[in-house]
Amino acid sequence: EIVYRDYVDISVAVATPKGLVVPVIRNVEGMNYADIEIAMAALGEKARKGAIAVEDMDGGTFTISNGGVFGSLMGTPIINPPQSAILGMHGIFERPVAVKGQVVIRPMMYVALTYDHRLIDGREAVMFLRKIKAAVEDPRIILAGL
Repeated sequence: EIVYRDYVDISVAVATPKGLVVPVIRNVEGMNYADIEIAMAALGEKARKGAIAVEDMDGGTFTISNGGVFGSLMGTPIINPPQSAILGMHGIFERPVAVKGQVVIRPMMYVALTYDHRLIDGREAVMFLRKIKAAVEDPRIILAGL
């Protein structure tokens, strides 16, 4: 059964001394970047202190996982049912790339999006990844709310 929600609750993977937990930031669609950052920091601190409750981890619609903090080069995350997608962000490493016909060294990061094709069209998923790429390459996009 497909259930459509009119809200976005984002799960964010957080490493704790007892293992990985995935608390949820509620109603993200109504927040700006600063609000999301504050909520992420608060939930992360709560999780690391071991004060996270089951209710704090229930009901996410989308997960963000950052394996890069552990030195991950690339991986493909698995969707946490009943969520519709998960974004895996990985480490930033210097790599050779072609720029205007020349091989140069640039910081590169792999990003992986796993999504349920019954809910998300492939074209829309790629457009989302392009927006993520643009925001990572130029954080002013995030700050401007574009």
